[in-house]
Amino acid sequence: MDPRTGKAWGDRCPALVAGRRHGSWYLRLELPVGSDGRRRRIRRGGFTTRKAAEEALVQLRMPSDAGCGLVTVGEWLIHWLATRTGAATTISGYASHVRLYLAPYLGTVVLAELSVAHLQAMFARIAREHRARGMPLTAATMNRIRATLRTALNAALRRGLISDNPAARIELPTARRPRAVVWTAERVRHWQRTGERPPVAVWTAAQTAEFLDAIKDHPLYAAYHLIALRGLRRGEAAGLRWCDVDLEQGVAVISQQIQQHQGHLAVCPPKTAASARVIALDRTSVAALRAHRDGQRKERKQAGEGYRDSGYVFTRPSGDPLVPDRLSRTFRALIAEHGLPPIRLHDLRHGAATLALAAGVELKVVQDMLGHSSIVLTADTYTSVLPEVAHRAAEKTAAHVMKARGVVPGTNRTRRRTPSRKKRRRGKRTASRSSASTAHPARQLGHPQRRRSGDPAVRP
Repeated sequence: MDPRTGKAWGDRCPALVAGRRHGSWYLRLELPVGSDGRRRRIRRGGFTTRKAAEEALVQLRMPSDAGCGLVTVGEWLIHWLATRTGAATTISGYASHVRLYLAPYLGTVVLAELSVAHLQAMFARIAREHRARGMPLTAATMNRIRATLRTALNAALRRGLISDNPAARIELPTARRPRAVVWTAERVRHWQRTGERPPVAVWTAAQTAEFLDAIKDHPLYAAYHLIALRGLRRGEAAGLRWCDVDLEQGVAVISQQIQQHQGHLAVCPPKTAASARVIALDRTSVAALRAHRDGQRKERKQAGEGYRDSGYVFTRPSGDPLVPDRLSRTFRALIAEHGLPPIRLHDLRHGAATLALAAGVELKVVQDMLGHSSIVLTADTYTSVLPEVAHRAAEKTAAHVMKARGVVPGTNRTRRRTPSRKKRRRGKRTASRSSASTAHPARQLGHPQRRRSGDPAVRP
């Protein structure tokens, strides 16, 4: 401080001479004018040397190809979203996470200074605020938010805007994938009594058959038939075209899907590379599609010139492509109408895999039918077995163990051990010889016996 004025010396301090460790360096970075027209700048201090301050300044500055001076996390997220390509629902999920969580909590943080501590504080605050509102977030939601941020920061890392991705090092509770359970009779009664339902559930074969039989006259019967028996996703069913279906050969090609984004329908490639697949159509599915095609032709004749032939298998009465969400809404209404235990439309896909496994189809075939890239995903997600399959496996296991114990399965009785076939034969021959020697002592002496008429031949 200047003793005469009482103000700080600043860079005029007489103690700031070369070679002396006195004072510290600071940096100042001028940013482009914000959207509100106000001037922006970044100031950082406490650097012991000029070199350290210059290195920090380099880290804060964006490369020239980044454009528009995108320095804060919020600015980068907006730029990243605007340049993203991919499935419409995926981008919509990214935008939702950015709008609700990432931008409000991290928007003003300098991108190059983002750390694990920032992210830990953000997630702790999100969890605290949601608990206070009585709407706690699940671990799965937290991990999806982190996945969005991690993807955005990986893009910044590839651009050279940051040297590390803190979202890859943050610790969050592990999200457990819910296992699909079967609507057994006891679980149905519990649901009817309490209203409690599992997060992921599948119908039994009888319940699936009851549903399909109840809606056999519905215009969208064929769509639900394909989802329930062949495991299509709803976007794949909505995006199926007649040119992709060969009813003579009994095959359908899944080459695209329809998704809805911001009120508009978008034609997108399948979810993954493995999702682009050829599925076999059974005879009942072929018959359902033939009947659906006949009904669609009748609609086209009735609509006349106002009908638009879009070429899709499942359409609105006007011929336009079907909105995937309509399949879900109609499905919920049909379940409620017929009093079936509630499941999601996507749970019909779970059920298709479960029913296939129950029918003895190999897991690899089920993987190809569903379009999974890994058989591990198929095994972990879609192997909830039906009760009768579990019972058969349990009985086989118990029978194997009880046999080793010598106990009759289902009882406490010890299994009676019977002599082997070979031993029984030997025993009979021994008894016969003994009986012969007793009844015919002359044979023991080697004397031949006279054969009587009607008696069997006797050999010496």
